Amino acid sequence: MSAENENVKNKQYEDDVDMDNIAENAEAGETSEQNDTVSGDGEADKTAHDDGRDKLEKDFAKLKDDYVRLYAEMDNMKKRAQQESEKTIKFAVSSFAKELLAVADNLERAIAAMGDNKESCAELLKGVELTQNELTKVFEKFGIKRFNHIGEKFDPNFERVVQEIEDKKAKSGVILAELQAGYTIHDRILREAMVVVAK
Repeated sequence: MSAENENVKNKQYEDDVDMDNIAENAEAGETSEQNDTVSGDGEADKTAHDDGRDKLEKDFAKLKDDYVRLYAEMDNMKKRAQQESEKTIKFAVSSFAKELLAVADNLERAIAAMGDNKESCAELLKGVELTQNELTKVFEKFGIKRFNHIGEKFDPNFERVVQEIEDKKAKSGVILAELQAGYTIHDRILREAMVVVAK
């Protein structure tokens, strides 16, 4: 083999090696670019995922807060409705009871009128007293009570003054007599008492 042929062969071998190196370098570059691209896309996906998660957590927290508020409002509304219903039932008989107070007043007047003639009106007196006792029991059953503050200081929440008289034994403003009885229904005023007080 001639020296010239040997040089050509070596040159061809070197060119082939260079081509292989270039191809390898090109592949390595592409792989690196692909890795960079995948890495970049992965970070973008992760950021988008985190943003979506944060939004969902905020939405969930808002919905939970709205639910708790709504539940509390509904619970309060239920309690108020129950209280109103109880009050309505409790005081439903007020107007009817007020009308019955006149009956109680008349029974008292009848008993007082017969006081002087107890012997001649004994049976009638007994009947009226029994009627009065029955009425008192019915009143108590429905929470209606008579109050009597004679000898106590006048209270405008319970009494209405119809007369003031001089009385040296009593302090000013003390109730001396009751002209009309006062009543309460479940601790609420049903009718004020009409009273006479000391000046």
